[in-house]
Amino acid sequence: MKTNLLFLSVLFLGVVTLLAFSIPQEQKKGAKWDVPAKYKEMKNPAKGDAESIKLGKALYAKHCRSCHGNAGLGDGPKAKNLETYPGDFSDAAIQAHSDGELYYMSVVGRDEMPNFEKNLPDEESRWAVINYIRSFKK
Repeated sequence: MKTNLLFLSVLFLGVVTLLAFSIPQEQKKGAKWDVPAKYKEMKNPAKGDAESIKLGKALYAKHCRSCHGNAGLGDGPKAKNLETYPGDFSDAAIQAHSDGELYYMSVVGRDEMPNFEKNLPDEESRWAVINYIRSFKK
């Protein structure tokens, strides 16, 4: 009887411990971005045409999808390991940012959002990613 009680106690503690470590931790929302005026005023010189969006999609798949997910919902396979939620690109609040602000956030980055100036060395590529992010509108 004591053996059964001890076994059940250990089993119960094991299950509780397993559940505690398997529940995803709540990600915090990122702080408001402090985008320099230079970027806020930037104008997107790239046309948001099919060719630019196609290039942006390919670059997004290579550099962004792992955190931001296929549909830009912030649910990529690496997202769960971040302390800060990557954001939902289809959200009206993100889409309300100017192209220059999105450029700064996407290319310059901060905190867990890495700098992509070396990964996206030319302006055409950078603006193509911005044009693709614009395609996530709801």
